[in-house]
Amino acid sequence: MTGWPFWHVTLTVAGERVPDAEIRHGLERLSHEHPFLLSGRYSGERAEVRYWEEAPDAGTVASLALRLWDDHRASAMLPDWTVVGVEVVDRETFRTRGRTQLAPVSLVGVAPF
Repeated sequence: MTGWPFWHVTLTVAGERVPDAEIRHGLERLSHEHPFLLSGRYSGERAEVRYWEEAPDAGTVASLALRLWDDHRASAMLPDWTVVGVEVVDRETFRTRGRTQLAPVSLVGVAPF
């Protein structure tokens, strides 16, 4: 056990249009590979994933988030999209926003925008 805090991450990626089913299935596969994934939203040109990351500080988390899509691109069969946004907040900030009831990614947790 590291004893590091948990950080909430929202990662947004975008790129050339792909069929909705392709990105939906990719996000579902990503949820199996990255177990702390909370939810995923998508369109044919954009996706957003939200998850928890355990790390010593926000800078480390941001660095990991920037690599997440590329690190799982081949194994989860994700589109060749680039990161267009990253938000990292600590647990307290996340709670004060009232976002405590997000479901895990599944057929229900991955939804269109």
